[in-house]
Amino acid sequence: MATVLKPKKACTVNPLKMSQPMGGAMAMMGVGNCMPVLHGSQGCTSFGLVLLVRHFREAIPLQTTAMSEVATVLGGFENVEQAVLNIVKRAKPAIVGICSTGVTETKGDDVEGFIRLIRSRHPELSDVEIIYVSTPDFKDAFQDGWAKTVAKLIQDLTPERPAGAPRDPDRINVLVGCHLTPGDIDELRSIIEDFGLSPVFLPDLSGSLDGHIPDDFTPTTLGGTSLTEIATLGNAAITLVIGEQMRHAAETLEKKTGTPFVLFDRTTGLAPNDDLMSFLAQTSRREVPAKYRKQRGQLVDAMLDGHFFFGGKRIAIGAEPDLLWNTAGWMTDLGAVIAAAVTTTESPLLERLPVETVLIGDLEDLETAAKDCDLLITHSHGRQAAERLHIPFFRAGVPMFDRLGAGHETSIGYRASRNLIFDIGNLFIASAHEPDPGSWRSEAMESGIKAQAARLETSNETARMEAL
Repeated sequence: MATVLKPKKACTVNPLKMSQPMGGAMAMMGVGNCMPVLHGSQGCTSFGLVLLVRHFREAIPLQTTAMSEVATVLGGFENVEQAVLNIVKRAKPAIVGICSTGVTETKGDDVEGFIRLIRSRHPELSDVEIIYVSTPDFKDAFQDGWAKTVAKLIQDLTPERPAGAPRDPDRINVLVGCHLTPGDIDELRSIIEDFGLSPVFLPDLSGSLDGHIPDDFTPTTLGGTSLTEIATLGNAAITLVIGEQMRHAAETLEKKTGTPFVLFDRTTGLAPNDDLMSFLAQTSRREVPAKYRKQRGQLVDAMLDGHFFFGGKRIAIGAEPDLLWNTAGWMTDLGAVIAAAVTTTESPLLERLPVETVLIGDLEDLETAAKDCDLLITHSHGRQAAERLHIPFFRAGVPMFDRLGAGHETSIGYRASRNLIFDIGNLFIASAHEPDPGSWRSEAMESGIKAQAARLETSNETARMEAL
């Protein structure tokens, strides 16, 4: 059992975590025809907007209530009212999702009260859903904001299910955590549909941030879960939950509609995907398709090929709890040792990690703990630490702004697990053949020294022959 340590430093150096409002806003982007709004200053929204644009390389719909110093002190009702009216007039969304920030939470704005007053003053907004989520950025982290937002969407938009109402045996709800990419959601949708089931994802980033080019411009989200689908989540036979962070949302849905859920805290590796396939086969009453049996065999073979390179390797990981748990579990399955683990927020998974201690900290803490490691895994802000440590670097999580295709990375299923072996294994192979930058003698220097010694030996031998 791991010991969870909390930071004792006076300040965060080189932050690992992204804030709650960003997690909440990104979850809202998985809802159809939605306009996410951060209730705070323009700078808060601009910073988050830049991060998401750089990560997904897509147009990101995100608005702000543009709180000034005076508005913050006096209260933000007028700013919220004006923001909602302008957004509805110009963007015509089906839903406006408001997430709070540190400055408005510190002031204590009653945004739920603001929304009730706005609706009473503007009956023309009756066809627009307005959702508010409390996500102060001075506490918790990215996955907390995501999880709270999904739970609030269910709480406000999914009605209670009448007793005895029929269920669709082929429909399955899928609540996905923020550690899954749009590519992961696409892969999981294909797997579920191959079993003859009809999945409804919440949130569904695969429709809004998957990189497709729409036929027409829209100022709101390009796709995602529709309000109708959210309202009918109770009609499904069961809910598949991906990530411990989504447990509260699943419990909220079960309480309102009676729909049971099954939670998978890992989706990368052999055993977790065997469990997923067994669950889908049992739910659909069908056999596992032949192509997944073949992919399983390929994964087992890749594990045999790769364990020579993973065995005994010391790995340092910095990530949100669910991503940390998923990645650390797979690396341990392959024979690696998790030598350092740093995360962003509390989770019941942390104590179960295969490591002595887990620190809720920053990238400075991760760099300090990773000094004798063979690989560093974290998001793009960790690249400088890997360079200073002279160890290979594998990017995982948000943001990933210095590589293409972040939104299409996959880690779920047999095929993605196999590819992860190849990607990381090749880093180990390349590192083993590269000179040690920390040594004063590289291979090239050694070759030069040997060549110079050979020339001197030849010169000396020639001199001796001429003397004779």
